[in-house]
Amino acid sequence: MPPLRSGRCWFTGLARVRHAMLYAGLRGASSFLGCSRDPPSVAGELRGELDRFGGVSVKLDALDRLDTVAFQRALQAAIQKWRSEGRVAVWLHIPIFQSRFIAPAASLGFCFHHAESDSSTLTLWLGKGPSRLPGYATHQVGVAGAVFDENTKKILVVQDRNKLKNMWKFPGGLSEPGEDIGDTAVREVFEETGIKSEFMSLLSIRQQHTNPGAFGKSDMYIICRLKPRSFIINFCQHECLRCEWMDLSDLVKSENTTPITSRVARLLLYGYKEGFDKIDLTMEELPAVYTGLSYKLYHKELPDNYKTVTGMD
Repeated sequence: MPPLRSGRCWFTGLARVRHAMLYAGLRGASSFLGCSRDPPSVAGELRGELDRFGGVSVKLDALDRLDTVAFQRALQAAIQKWRSEGRVAVWLHIPIFQSRFIAPAASLGFCFHHAESDSSTLTLWLGKGPSRLPGYATHQVGVAGAVFDENTKKILVVQDRNKLKNMWKFPGGLSEPGEDIGDTAVREVFEETGIKSEFMSLLSIRQQHTNPGAFGKSDMYIICRLKPRSFIINFCQHECLRCEWMDLSDLVKSENTTPITSRVARLLLYGYKEGFDKIDLTMEELPAVYTGLSYKLYHKELPDNYKTVTGMD
């Protein structure tokens, strides 16, 4: 179960997605006790795995022969038991082929939290007061790659196919679950243009709300600086109308481009002339507080002598 939100401290954006995926999706949990060959058929046998946040996670994977009435009785009995034990919430994971159990769960107060391709997750708040469970995804993450060749001062740009205005922009697309930002940029650039590249830094982050293409969620759009590793264009005919290496100064002066592309082009021009350390947010991988995990931290480059400093002189 995800950490509870407290007061005005809400988990938002990527943090919400990550916590929901890490703790709400306990897919390996054993949902029932007793004989594993015979699914429970009487009330009171429904069991869940307890978590360190005071909740219970239940995965329905052994209910093929249990009808909806018996399931509702078992779930109601389990809820009463969990309340008496002081549990604060229930996470109920229902496979798509067991969707007949959604209505009985809803009649007991469960609400949808999120759905994936093969399952849905419902929640029931058992604690006092309003639910303090974090919501699911609030943002979608798009990533673009500004592939800049310092030797020729040319930058890779595309025009999308089937757009009302075919303006120059950087190739990119949506980041996939579990995919690093830099990897998304490199992958999308290659898929759209055939150009191989290497992640160098993060240049900008745009946040936008009520984006019509974001399914009602807020939209994050991240642009990375990439270094080309190949130069022969072989662009995707289905996605792109045009693709070319354009002189950076021409892109800066072009009126046939998006505002964010124009601004990032100016950032790149500034970095090229004054040093990319002026504009780059570099990445370093650090160990997370969770054993065996790590995370990527993006920030202005930190001098080596400050990485080991223990205090102020």
